Order: sequence, then structure tokens, then C-alpha cells
Amino acid sequence: MQKEFSMSNDKVIINFTAKYCDTSEKVLNSNGFKKIIEAFIKNIKFRNSNDFKYIEKAIKENDSDEIVNKVVEIYKLLLVFAREEVIKINPRYENLLENPDSLIKITEDIYGFWRRLERYTIVHNSKLNDGLENVSFVDSNTQFSQLILNTYRKIEENIQGEKPKVYRQLPAGANAGLIVNSIKWKYPEGYECLNGVPVIDSVFIDPPFISYPKKIKRDGTFSEVFENPLNCRINRDHWFCFPIKVGELLAFVYFHRDFMAHGITLCNLFEIAKENEYTNSKPNIIFVFGAKDNSETTRTIFYDDKKNDIMLGYINYSEDIDYFGYMKKMTLTLHNLIMIKRGYLPIHGAMVNIITKDGKTVNAVIMGDSGAGKSESLEAFRELGEKYISDMTVIFDDMGVIKLNENSKPKGYGTEIGAFVRLDDLDPGYAFREIDRSIFMNPDKTNARLVIPVATYNDITRGYPVDIFLYANNYEAGGDELEFFKSVDEAIEVFKSGARMAKGTTTEKGLVKTFFANPFGPTQKQSETEKLIDVYFNKLFETGVKVGQIRTRLGIKGQEKTGPKKAAIRLLDIVKTL
Repeated sequence: MQKEFSMSNDKVIINFTAKYCDTSEKVLNSNGFKKIIEAFIKNIKFRNSNDFKYIEKAIKENDSDEIVNKVVEIYKLLLVFAREEVIKINPRYENLLENPDSLIKITEDIYGFWRRLERYTIVHNSKLNDGLENVSFVDSNTQFSQLILNTYRKIEENIQGEKPKVYRQLPAGANAGLIVNSIKWKYPEGYECLNGVPVIDSVFIDPPFISYPKKIKRDGTFSEVFENPLNCRINRDHWFCFPIKVGELLAFVYFHRDFMAHGITLCNLFEIAKENEYTNSKPNIIFVFGAKDNSETTRTIFYDDKKNDIMLGYINYSEDIDYFGYMKKMTLTLHNLIMIKRGYLPIHGAMVNIITKDGKTVNAVIMGDSGAGKSESLEAFRELGEKYISDMTVIFDDMGVIKLNENSKPKGYGTEIGAFVRLDDLDPGYAFREIDRSIFMNPDKTNARLVIPVATYNDITRGYPVDIFLYANNYEAGGDELEFFKSVDEAIEVFKSGARMAKGTTTEKGLVKTFFANPFGPTQKQSETEKLIDVYFNKLFETGVKVGQIRTRLGIKGQEKTGPKKAAIRLLDIVKTL
């Protein structure tokens, strides 16, 4: 069972089951508060900031532990007494308390330091003792946030001697909270190290949830190994398992607490599996993210465990993989590998179900690798088509699968209920409109990302006949915005080549080509995928699906906004004629 308070890699985990503070006195007497002060003192000492110089001079101590103890003691007193009263009670603190402006600045800096940390709370469903009891999960987080805010305000009032004129209700508690259970299923041989890792049952998020991972893009591809790679160290108190549904598949995603923000983000992207769906059930996918092993290099690998019928993904611990794209794309790679084995065609792209105001239904797929402009074109299409379109449902925004449908048009299915959107290429107001339910990543940097729910699980798994199937061409300045291929061979050549102008979403630069625009399964299983492509594209043409390419021009400088918009206008014209 996790400790009542742990701190690692600028992330704080508070175990409400072990201890739940419901008064300011309990907060300041807690081990967690002391650890926060320790981390703050260490930080300002390293920077030799004015805060540290003032504290060191006033307290007249060189020992960091003694400084921490005295700072904690001072705040306990300031919770109850005004600054002048504390000086009378403990004259030895006079030097620190005599300058209220300096003390206010230190208090603000401690509060700001706390709020810059990623803060998580946990409740263990099966273990309720002297911690959280009979208090609802959401209410407990709301009350805790208000408690931290009230404690901070009370201390500042006692320093200043007056109440503030402006109150700002900033989120001061947890960024996110978890209810965790235990997984009950028989771990096969080779997977014993995962036994006992708590499984996430429910998630609470206090938006806007903003994280600052150390990396802003993904590098390389995932490679196959032919032995189980789980020769690693798993401390169950430092790990979590998220049971999710990836399309029709059940996946257990295990992640280290240092990558908590990425694990939490899964709830905006995939459907969380219900307890009765994973208890005593074998998952199709197991993915271990952030395991510590003896390798000196970053390993992004997968293993097809045919004996146990499990597709296993493995990425070892490294700052180089501190980017959500690694977690998302490996999960989808494992899904796609299983789909290929089952005879289905994975599609890296976006699909929407469009219902016009006159009752017409059109299902369109736009395929393309990262940065090709598929999502951007569909978002522009949504805005432009408001007068003509009644409803527009996203079936998949990144990865889907096409399945044969006897003698009718092949059907498209989704894998995710959310979208991992690149903010740089969207309308500036988009992020603000969706701020209340979004998860932001590095919003101040290039390749800033937004993860937002866009569809329901029932929507993405229903299956929709494909009417339009397009390749997203982001690199050609000439030609029509949308054109259809006249033959199967012509279409297959363009789709297989997977050409695009790299947009900075990975470490690639310039015009690059990826087999079938999909490095997440088809690239690793190229020969098997080529057979499927021939079958599926012939079926697309036979059943009257309009197959072509849409020139988004997203990779052409100066056309990042106008290119997708013009492409969307042309697509809208086509939809009107169907």
C-alpha cells in the first residue's frame, strides 16, 4: 500500500486512505507539509535565491533540517496567532517575522511552488481505516482543495493583519484523484512482477489539467522482440494499472508514478473498462511503461506472446520517453498488430459520420501520418458546414480499423473516444472553448497538445459503411484540393507510399515516407498488411466507395490555416453531391 504522502519527479501523491486531513492543523502537522517545505528549501538553496538568503540570515542556521523544522513551526504559529503575537510568544523568530513584506513573498513562493507540482490523490476501495471514511470521492477532493486555500489565506491574514481585497479561487488541492482496486486474474508465467499493482477504477480531474512533460515529440518506431522483455523491477507501491478498452480490445496499461500525467490522460482518450469487464479476465494487451531495467538505452519494443495470446508492449524508464505520444502510440500499435492478425486493416487517420440537414448520411475517412492535416481539415469542415450539417460524429481521430462487410461497403470502427490534438494548427479560440474538459501538455511550447473527449464508446464501436476514403496530402502546392483516383493501382500507390511533409510532431524533417502512412503496426508487419491492402482497396472500388486524395497543404509554409480550410470547402461540396 502506498505511503500517506510521496513526492517524486515534481509529482505529489497523497493517499487519502492512509491519512485524510480535514483541518488546517492536521495539514501543517502532516508529514506531507514538511516534505513540501523540505523540497522548497532545497530548491531555493540550490538557486541561492533572495528567499533563502533572508531565511538563513533570520534563522541563523546552516543545517537544512533545522531550517525546515523552524519554518514549519513558524507557520503552525501563524495559523493561530497574528505576526506580532508570534513575536511576543517566541522572540527568537523576530528576525524572520519583522518584515511582513518579505514573509508574504516567501509564503506566496511556497504556495506557488506547491501549485506548480503535479498533485494526485488516491483512495483504495478495499482499505478504509483512519484515513478517508464515509466521504465521497469527489467531495473529498473538493473539500481538500478548499482546505488548502483556507489555510494559505488564514496564514497570510495573520502576517498582514488584514483580510485581502481580492479572492482568487485557484485550484489548490489535487489536479487529479484516483480510486484504485486490485486486479483479480491469473497472471501467466513471465508476468508475475505485475501482480499486486493497484488498478484504477475511477478518475477525478480538476480542469484545466496542465502538464509539462520533458519532451515535446516522439522519436523512432517500435520494434519487435522474440522473448518476453519483463525482466525488470516493479515496485507495486510506485505503479498503477489503467484498464482501458482500445476499440474492441481490453488493455492493461501499467505505468510508473513518475509518468502519472500520461497515465491519467488515458481517461480522456480511451474508454475505462468497468470492473466486471476486467475482473478474472485476460487482457488482449499488456503495456508496461517506465520500467527500470539494466538497459542503458531506451527500449520501445513489443512481444507477440502467442502462448498466452497477449500482445505485450514495453518501454523502459527514461526521461526520453516523457511524452504522451509514446504511451498513446504504443497502445495503438499493439491494437493494430492484433487487428492485422485477425485480418482487419488498421487506418492511421480520422473518420466522421456526417448527417446533413436534409437527412443525408455520409461517412468520410481521411488517412495520413502525424501532421498530415486530417484532424485540422475535419475541424475546419465542422465550422464551415454548420449551415448545412445537422450532426457530425467523430468515429476516430487518429487510429481506426476497416473491416469487410460481405458484399457491402467496408465498415470503419474507432479505437479512442478522444483526440490528441496539435494546438499550433488549430483556430486560436479552440483551446479556450474546450478548456473545461481538456488536458493540456506544454501549452507554451512548439507542438503543444490538447487531449479532449470527442465521442462515446458506443459511437466508435458501432461500425459505419465507408462512403469517402481520402489520403491527406499535406506537401503538394499544385493540383485540386480534392481529386478521386480512377483505378485501384493508382490509389494503392499513393496510400502505400505514405508521403508527407514532417510538421515537427516527431523528430523527422522534410518530405518523408512511411509505409501506408502508419508506423504503428503496418510498418512492423508490412508483408501481411500489403495482402490486406490489395483485398480491401479492391473491395472499396467494387462497392462504389469514392477513393481519392485531399490536399490539406498543412506542410507548406504560409498555408497552415488556409490549406485545411480550402480542403474542407471542397470536401463539403462533394458531400452535398452524394
